Amino acid sequence: MRITSLIIVLVVAPVVAALGQEGTLQDVKQGAKKTGETVKSGLETAGKKTKEAAETVGEKTKETAKTVGRKTKETAQTVGQKTKETAKTVHRKSKRALNKGKTETSGQQSTNQAPNTPSPTDR
Repeated sequence: MRITSLIIVLVVAPVVAALGQEGTLQDVKQGAKKTGETVKSGLETAGKKTKEAAETVGEKTKETAKTVGRKTKETAQTVGQKTKETAKTVHRKSKRALNKGKTETSGQQSTNQAPNTPSPTDR
């Protein structure tokens, strides 16, 4: 009986050890699977966040471009209007100065009517 029990123990011990290792192997496989799923989920989440961020940046860029275009157009119109007003003012002032000069010249000619012949003392 002792020999039989010793044989049984010697045969059963490696089988139990093998089963224990197989259970550990299964635990490792499950842990690796969970880790892989977590990593995959994290990558998917990161991908979604990156896509959302890119869309937001695209929208903001589009809005900024529209704003810049509108502001540039407004500035160009303002500059054009100021230039037009300045040109009108310059024209009006030039015309006024020209008319004033003509008036003064004609007034001097009427009061100072000396002959155009040189006098003998001018030599």
